[in-house]
Order: sequence, then structure tokens, then C-alpha cells
Amino acid sequence: MKGVLLVNSGTPASLATRDVRAFLAGLLGDPRVVEIPRLLWWPILHGIILRVRPRASAKKYAAIWTAEGSPLAVQSEGLRQGLEAALRPDGIPVALAMLYTGGATVPQAIEALRARGVDEIVVVPMFPQYCGATTGAVFDQVTAALKKLRQVPALHFIAEYHAEPAFIDALARSVEDHRREYGTSRHLLMSFHGIPERFVALGDPYRVQCERTAALLAQKLQLGKDEWSVSFQSRFGRARWLQPYTIEVVAELARRGVKDLAVMCPGFAADCLETLEEIGMENRDAFRAAGGEKYQYIPALNARADHVVALRGLVAR
Repeated sequence: MKGVLLVNSGTPASLATRDVRAFLAGLLGDPRVVEIPRLLWWPILHGIILRVRPRASAKKYAAIWTAEGSPLAVQSEGLRQGLEAALRPDGIPVALAMLYTGGATVPQAIEALRARGVDEIVVVPMFPQYCGATTGAVFDQVTAALKKLRQVPALHFIAEYHAEPAFIDALARSVEDHRREYGTSRHLLMSFHGIPERFVALGDPYRVQCERTAALLAQKLQLGKDEWSVSFQSRFGRARWLQPYTIEVVAELARRGVKDLAVMCPGFAADCLETLEEIGMENRDAFRAAGGEKYQYIPALNARADHVVALRGLVAR
């Protein structure tokens, strides 16, 4: 019997500083995310970052928290339910796991599928573009969990779907739906989560896949070359990350006379702190401070029906 395992990065379980700290400890403690020798990184992480950053991060989470809880957890669960409903005629259950707190762990989700009779698992990391820091981390946790089982299930691992036609179609429809409600902006900025340039230099295909997603979406929307651009957000630490940086691009666009800007994040399957607070608030303020006027954030695909259709196609194939 087949089953599907959706995996997202995770989120604090609550706004309590201890829960934010637990999430950050898991995320920043993963060697896939921070590739610094543990002997050097551990004192910095536990001696400085986890003493200072959780309180500041908790304030940012408070700005986007909902009555149901973390947006990432709520939207990821909505997508899980939608996908399971779409796969119900085929008798395929869907479980959701989080890498670093905020929901079931990868071992717990795998065990839940096995309890329902699943002996063949399709793993779908909720990261359209492959990156070692995200997709690779999912692979690490899935295989670590399977290593502990006497009877290992058959495994299908979807490493990326950045150019999947149904995924591009869903992104395009999300833009079109937003335009119908709020109007068409002069420029569309596609902001992807950044990674250190070193990762790409060592062979990570992430940047190429982000740019391919953006180009396919621009083609689908029939945008002219001056009507869209790509940038990278969420820089952390002192190393050089992929450029151009989103916070600098929005200000530069405003200074160049772009008064009406729409921003979307095609690398995020579900809305989270990085989309709702960083893009929806911080970058909006930077755009307006530089002379921009109308700034719109186009939500992630979340649990949209066309997102479900795209993932169902991946699983079925």
C-alpha cells in the first residue's frame, strides 16, 4: 500500500521564547543548514545566537501568528488534507512531518503511515527547488528514520519540481487571481530564499532552478523583460549570499520610478515568517521609504486547489 509523506521545515510550536529557541536550535544546529565545523559553530550557536535571537524572533512571529497558530503549520496541514482528499479514491494516505518542531517529527509521521498499512512511501519535500539545506535535510532525516526499521518500506523521493508544468500553472493562476482582485502592478518581483554563494560554488543547483522557475512563470504570464526580476531574501550571518538581495532590490526599484510593485515567493510552498513578515512587512516598508507607493504581496500557493493538483500529479507519476 502506498502512502505520501509531506515534509516542511517547521515552526515554533508557540510564541513562547522557549519554543522559538527549540525551533532555531534544530534549524541552525543542522549541519546541512550551517556548514561550519561543530567545534567552531556550537559555542557561537549556544553561547550567543540562542541567547539573543529567540526573543527577537518571537516578536516577529507575533506579528503574523493566527488564532489557529503558526501560518506555516496551518497552511501545511491544509495542503495535507487537500492532497489526502484528492488521493482518497486511490486509497493513499498522506502524513505531514516537520524537520525542526511545530508538528509531527519525520519518524512519527513515517510510523503513522506504517500503522495504516503503508509499505511504499512517496516523500515530497515542500521545497520546489532543490537545495542541500532543505531537500537534503529531508533526505537525511527520512533515511535516518528508516535505518532504525527492521522492515524498510519502498521509497520514492521527489527531489524537486521547480519546472513541473502544473506547478508553474498554479503559480501563474495565483498571480492572475491576485490581479483580478487588486489590479496589475507595473513590476513583479520573484523573491526566493537565499543561501550562501559557497553552496552554489560547491555544486548546489538551487540558483539555476530558482531562475528557471521564474523564467517559466514570466513566460506563462507573458511578461516583458522589464516587467519582472528575481531576488534572494533572508540572508543570515556575514558570508556572501546569493544576490541581488530582495531588501536592496525593492528600494532600487522604487528609486528607479517603479511606484507599483507586486512581490511573490515561488520557492515557498506555504506562507511563513519569511513571506508574511519579511516580505509582507519589512520589504514593504523599505519600498515605501525609498519612494514607492503601492506594494502588494502575492500569497504562497498554500492549500490552493491547483497546488493540490500539481502535487497529486507528482505522486501519481
